[in-house]
Amino acid sequence: MSAGILGMGKFVPERIVTNKDLEKTMDTSDEWIRTRTGIEERRIADDTMDTSDMAFAAAEQAIKNAGLTAKDLDLILVATVTPDHPFPSVACMLQDKLGANHIAAMDISAACSGFMYGMVTAKQFIDSHTYQHVLVVGVEKLSKITDWNDRGTAVLFGDAAAAAVIGQVSEGRGILSFELGSDGSGGKYLYQEDQFIKMNGREVFKFAVRQMGESAVNVVEKAGLNKEDIDYLIPHQANIRIMEASRERLDIPEEKMIKTIQKYGNTSASSIPLALIDAVEAGQIKDGDILVMVGFGGGLTWGALTLKWGK
Repeated sequence: MSAGILGMGKFVPERIVTNKDLEKTMDTSDEWIRTRTGIEERRIADDTMDTSDMAFAAAEQAIKNAGLTAKDLDLILVATVTPDHPFPSVACMLQDKLGANHIAAMDISAACSGFMYGMVTAKQFIDSHTYQHVLVVGVEKLSKITDWNDRGTAVLFGDAAAAAVIGQVSEGRGILSFELGSDGSGGKYLYQEDQFIKMNGREVFKFAVRQMGESAVNVVEKAGLNKEDIDYLIPHQANIRIMEASRERLDIPEEKMIKTIQKYGNTSASSIPLALIDAVEAGQIKDGDILVMVGFGGGLTWGALTLKWGK
């Protein structure tokens, strides 16, 4: 038996902000945004909804999809850099909202790599037989730390939540290999200051193109697989050019890369699981498929894993 995904759930706010909408408030254009990022629209949560509310909506769906109740959970991990408050953690708030007894709960701060860090952390608890069911949530309300006067970052981000229940799956399925890493010296290229996201786009792009490709190749090799074994690549939905560079490094065809950036933008910790859920719901991903998930984020951090889909 190995650790894998038993059920998933997502939440995206109703409000859609298109590139055309942004044209009205800043010096940019739909064509400029699409050609450079691949983004066409993004979801923005209203003032009545905070990070923990989105996490709760996604978590409830994931638990139900897994055929479980909140009382079956042993641990809650929430990957986010946009908590409701510095403390209590979103995970503790979510534990209370779910009524999940008095189980352990904590947040993980690894920015856009957060869900990968959460998945790998959950795997350790499952593999060691410490816990049976771990809820991992990637959730961000990036709109509250986005400077809407900075066209270099304002066009990129959106709000969303995605959750997965991690537990034991049948032999051969689940997480086959993983890689986590960080380079703190690059923290100056992507950070939050005076409430808002600050980014050196050129440096982040160079790092992401190199690291996403390397990590994707590494986890495929660690799993004892080759490029022909990969059914789908699910990269962090940050920028279409970075995503394409990862695909080319793996040398797999375009139709094998899952893309949701056009409709959600960059949703940080929720972007990879959100793309996975959409692909499953669309019938693209089927039982036994080999998936490569890879992301990078502020820190600078990165994480990747290979997973054989199914219970």
